Formats: sequence, C-alpha cells, structure tokens
Amino acid sequence: MTDFNKRSLTETEIRTRFITPAISLAGWPLDRTREEFFYFSAGRINVNGKKATRRLPKKVDYLLEYQPNMPLAVVEAKDNSHAPGAGMQQAIEYAEQLDVPAVFTSNGDSFVWHDRTGLRPQLEETIALDQFPSPDVLYSLYRKWRKIEDVGEPLATATYFADTSGRKPRYYQRIAVNRVREAIARGQRRVLLVMATGTGKTYTAAQIIWQFMQGFSVQANGKDQARVLYLADRNILIDQTMMNDFTMFRGRMAKLSTSHKTIRDVADEDLPDLAIGGGRIIEKSYELYLSLYQAVTGTSEREDLFRQFSPDFFDLIIIDECHRGSARAESAWREILDYFSGAVQIGMTATPKETKSVSNIDYFGEPLYQYSLRQGIEDGFLAPYKVIRVAMDVDIFGFRPTAGMLDDEEKEIPDREYGQKDFSRSLVLTQRDERVAERLTEFLKATDPFAKTIVFCQDVSHANRMRRALINLNGDQVAVDSRYVMQITGDDTEGKLELDSFIDPESRYPVVATTSKLLTTGVDAQTCKVIVLDSHIESLTEFKQIIGRGTRVREDYDKWFFTILDFRGATRLFADPEFDGDPVKIFELPEDSEMESAVEDLEEPFDPEEDEQRWVEYPRDPAEPRPKYFLRGEPVRIVGERVQLVGDDGRLITESLTDYSRRNLLNEFATLRDFLSAWSSSERHTALLNELSDKGIPLEELQELAGAELDPFDLILHVAYDQQPIRRRDRANAVRVGGYLSKYQGKARAVVEALLDKYADSGVRTVEDLGILRVAPFHTIGTPLEIISLFGSRESFQAVVRDLQNHLYPEAA
Repeated sequence: MTDFNKRSLTETEIRTRFITPAISLAGWPLDRTREEFFYFSAGRINVNGKKATRRLPKKVDYLLEYQPNMPLAVVEAKDNSHAPGAGMQQAIEYAEQLDVPAVFTSNGDSFVWHDRTGLRPQLEETIALDQFPSPDVLYSLYRKWRKIEDVGEPLATATYFADTSGRKPRYYQRIAVNRVREAIARGQRRVLLVMATGTGKTYTAAQIIWQFMQGFSVQANGKDQARVLYLADRNILIDQTMMNDFTMFRGRMAKLSTSHKTIRDVADEDLPDLAIGGGRIIEKSYELYLSLYQAVTGTSEREDLFRQFSPDFFDLIIIDECHRGSARAESAWREILDYFSGAVQIGMTATPKETKSVSNIDYFGEPLYQYSLRQGIEDGFLAPYKVIRVAMDVDIFGFRPTAGMLDDEEKEIPDREYGQKDFSRSLVLTQRDERVAERLTEFLKATDPFAKTIVFCQDVSHANRMRRALINLNGDQVAVDSRYVMQITGDDTEGKLELDSFIDPESRYPVVATTSKLLTTGVDAQTCKVIVLDSHIESLTEFKQIIGRGTRVREDYDKWFFTILDFRGATRLFADPEFDGDPVKIFELPEDSEMESAVEDLEEPFDPEEDEQRWVEYPRDPAEPRPKYFLRGEPVRIVGERVQLVGDDGRLITESLTDYSRRNLLNEFATLRDFLSAWSSSERHTALLNELSDKGIPLEELQELAGAELDPFDLILHVAYDQQPIRRRDRANAVRVGGYLSKYQGKARAVVEALLDKYADSGVRTVEDLGILRVAPFHTIGTPLEIISLFGSRESFQAVVRDLQNHLYPEAA
C-alpha cells in the first residue's frame, strides 16, 4: 500500500490493519487487549439548574493487561496524517491516572514508546511495528518498577473475585488493591488508603482480603489459611458490609457482637454472631471476623474479648474509618493493633486525621494511594454539589440583650454580644430555628418535596427543636405519613429504628432527618440530595465526613448532584488547602504531653451511635452543664443568599456566578460579534447551550438568579457584553406585530403561533424539541406526524423553526 493510500485511511482502519496486528504478533492475546475505546471514567456530571448532564467519559484506545485488572500499557492510536508520537502527552496523562508503566502511540508506521518506570536506557524512543514488546517483557519491567521479589509474586499476582453480577472494580479501586497487595508482597506491614466517601472503600477492602487469602499460603509461615479481622465503629457499618460487599465470604466470616441478635444475609441464611458474655468461648474456625472495636474491648484487661485470640492469630487487620482514633496511642483501637502487632494492618479513611496529638500518617505511614473527592467528581463517579449560603441578620451583626433581659424561663441573660458560635449552644433564638426551617421547606417545595435531606444541628436538643419546626411547616406531608420528618439521634430510639428506612433507596420515608453527630460518618445514605448545615463546624475532618453523606451518584433514583444549604458559613472550609489535598502531618506529639491528649479525648465521641449527647466540644466540668438560654419572639431575618457551584478545576467558585460566567463566556467568545456569529451558524441552539454548560458555564443558575423571563441568548448578551436584555414574551410579541405570521394559514399558522407561545413560556430549548408536538395545544391540531406533514417533511418543519428563531433574534440574523 502506498503512503498516499495509507494517509487516506481513518483512525479505525489504522488500528484494524496495522496496530492491532502488531500487538497480536508481539504475543498479546485478545483477552488481554482492551481496545476500541476503553472508557475508564463515567463522565463528569454538569449541574444545569435542577437538571444534570454527563460529559463524555475519558477513554484510551488500547489497555493491555498482563492478567485481568493488571494493566501494563496504554496505546494511543492516530491516523496516518499524524506523526507517530502524536497524542503522547494525553496518553501519558491517562497512563499516570491509570497507574500504568508503559505508554505507546502509533500512526500505523511505527510506535513511540514512553517508559514511565525509568528503567530503560531511553525514556522515549521510536520502535518498528514488529518490535512491540511482549507481555513478559513489560511484566519484567513492571516487577522491577514495583520491586516485586519472587517470594512475593503469588500475592502480587493474586486474582480478583469475579462477581456473578458482572460488577468490576473501577480503575481507582483496582489501583488501591494492586498497590496494597504489592506493598504486602514487599514486606510492608502498615498501610494507609485514603479514598473519598462514596468511592467504595468496603468493596476495595473485600478485594484486598480475597487476594490476601489467595496468596497467603506461600508466605504464611506454615499456616494453612489466613485469618482476617475487620474493625469498624458503627454497628450499621458491620451489618451493611456483611450483607453487601462481603457476601463473597459467606460461610467463612463471623461477627463479634455484644448481643445475641441473629444477623441474616441477603440469602436469608443465618450468619454466625459470636456474642460476648455468658461464658461463651469464641469459635476460632472462621477466616474472617468483623467487629466493632467497642465489642472486643472492655473496661479491664480480663474483659477484653480480643485477648481470647492469641497475638499471632490474625494475619491481616483492616480498620475502617481509621480517623476515628486508631492512630492515638491511648485509644482502644491502638490497644488492639498493638496486641496483634505481627499482623499486616491497613487503615482506610476518607479523612486521615492529622492534628497536634493524632496522626494516622505517624502510625500507618504516608498514604499508599489517595483518591480524592475532587478526582471523583471529575471522573463522574461522585456527585457534584451546589452550595446555597444563607445569611441571617443575627449571624452577621450579633445579638446583645438589653440590660436585665430575661429568657423564656425567667433567667437573666448575661450581658454580652452573642455571635453565630453561640446560637443553639448557649443562646437559643427560637425564630432563628424557624427561619432555617422555613428556608429548607421553601427549597424542598420548589425542587423535590421528597428529596432525602439531612439537617445537621448543634446538639440533640437543637435537632429536636428543628424537627418540631419542620413538622409544623409541613403539616400536609406529615398528615400523609408522620415519618416525613424524623429526629435521628443517638438518644432517640424510635428515630434510630428508622435509620435503615432513611438510607434505603426503596423507602420513601423518612424524608427529612434532623441529627447532630450520629449521621456524620459511615451511614450510606445513597439518595441524600440535600444537606443542611446549621451547626458550628470547625473540624475539617467532621466537615468532610458530613459532605460525604451526599456524594453518592444514583442515576436510577435521579440522584446526580446534591445541594448544601449552609446557615453557619461552614462551607468556608471548602477553601481550606487541606480539604481535598494531600494529608500533611503537623508534628509529633511528645509522649508525656498529657494536656494535649486530654483535649483530644474531648474532641472524640465516646460512642456516637449509643450516646450521641456525650459529644463534648471543649473541656468543662460535667457536674456544671453549660448554661443555655431560650428566647422566643426575638425577630430574625434572612438578609441574603449566595449560590456557589463546583468549577471545572474542582474547587468551589468563590466569585459571583455572574463574574465567573462573564469571564468564561469571554474566553469562548471574545467579542459580541463572535458570539452572534456562533449563534447564527448553529443548526440547533440547544447544542450550543449544552456545549457551554459542558464547559462549566452555569446558564441555568444564572437564569434562576436573574429572576426575569430571559432566554439564554439574552442572558449571555447581558452578562458578557452588557447589553440590555429583552424578555422572551417581548421578543415573541415583536414577531407577532411584525407580520411574520401572515405567511402561514390555517393549521400551519396555529402551529407557529403555538411555538411562539411555548417560546414565551419556556424558551428556545423547548421550541427545538420535537417532543413538544405531543403536548397541549399541539395535540388538538393533530399528531406529531400530521403536524410535520403540514410543512412537507421533517426537514421542512425544522427549517420553519430555524426561520422563526431568526426572527426572534434579529441581532444574530
């Protein structure tokens, strides 16, 4: 074939005729070659007002695997009009994200090989088509790169559990699992994984355990099977784990429990529940034990259940939510970890704790892998968020009682200025609670009255007051089902019994849950669409855990994004460099620093599930409870709001949406003429608007803020180019009085008039949607096919729509 003919081939033809055969001849079987657009992300979700759309997911042309879920190379293909190394920068970027060592590009003439391991003489070189490396060659480089010795190879090459449902690990889960097993194979005994809430930590843990058990026999020092302990700090976490991600271990696992309650799995089969007390001896024949750390520790060494196991019994210990205190030497978790010090210990968390007295990094080491909230949103695996910051006058200006002012209980309120930190903590302004409840109710009624909502309050009593205020404002919904609003706190038995229903996507009720600390961590509320912050939050760890309650994506339940209603300014913490950055250890605490340790003890809940009220925020004498004053009737007003979105860089937009949109629109269209030219040349204006939304320009949010009947066209003219906007209805009336309709008669005129009415009501997107022909008033004129036939053909009808738009937007004609 001549060069001329080769250059005439498409990229697909270049792949089929040249690249794929070269890879196959190098010894890569088809079952190890993931080709024809291997998508590894889900596509970032764009928030467009009340709706959401996905961008195109990221893809590579080829992903070459030594075995399933062990990729060794990325290959990027181009047609022959490109140089062999074209696309290399993007290919390297994708290889880094996928944790793949070898990168190749090709135009069908040759390959360019970029070696990320740094172990070859040249970092990048051109090789002939018949010189493509074999699987063994690339695996040999991989082993050296990962420092995998022969003794550790069985573990390092252990296979994944094949789920019969077809579930496969996402690329970041695969990276986390592979890095852990390779680290263990190299002899590393402590490992830290940092994965954002909602990214599947328990599924990742299950695959780690599965593969550890596979590769264990060679490294087990004579043991015939591995023993694993999985620790968490919430009962619901253990139960969810056993019945969901850990079902692969059915018959091989048991739960260490403080009760005699039988736990049943999805097959309704009894799972062993090894109860504490009653003189029972623990059955030690299981391979995997799951437990609350509270369940295996007691008040004395004799009562410590874990001591019924020998120190060398467990070979692997996984600590879920390890930020909950396991890194502190005095904590109960550390006592367990020290006792089983010979086991491999893996800490997993979304929020590694790094304070003056607690350091996960100090104990587990630097994170072996980190998958952040920002990356999860960028990949489309996690839901983006919209922030509505609500300002109230007393929060901004404070409140000072008049001299001798008494509260509702006839107690004199100390004369000082009370600020946002004080409200609901030492001073309760009833009308402030009511304003919060009113704004939330207004938001739900305007968006989705059945959107699962968590209201984070200052304490349990605040959660109770908020529940009452919301019930009074939503009497119509409460009359249908009293569970519409529920208090779910550690001291409320009835509310806690409804927790399972709240987090169950199939259950409509409860809809709104008021809480304090109980729902901050570990509770898998997959369909939570609204998070309300009415608690003073200083802890970055706590804030990240709270935000994590909304980050799940559930397309099947129309959960694409979530909204944060912030009444306390807590979302300022999004701007903290450590919010989504690498965890940084502050400094090591001297062993004899008892004061720091005492303060840290007060920062941790004693038992957030069973005794939420004992969460202490600063040292005080428990015999002298903090005084609290209640004041009804003091007027409180909402004085302003600000809407913020997540920008393309993954950060919360801090400037106004108008300024942000103007800057980005001018980047796309430097002048008004540029925009008008793009508008007039667009076959479908909806496509142009979608493209702008995909680039992060929040047109729908701007329309909500404008509060006027503006079409996106006028909105863009006004925001970016300071043009006087014209309302949709005024544009439609101008077309009518201009005589445009006289060119149509009978039913055809009725159709065009109806199109003008629809434009005036809802804008250009509606007019361009053929589905509009199925609704009133079009259905009285005829079927969609009959209406289109009035104008000849589908193409002729669409030409009529474009002509109508030209008259609606004479500036762009």
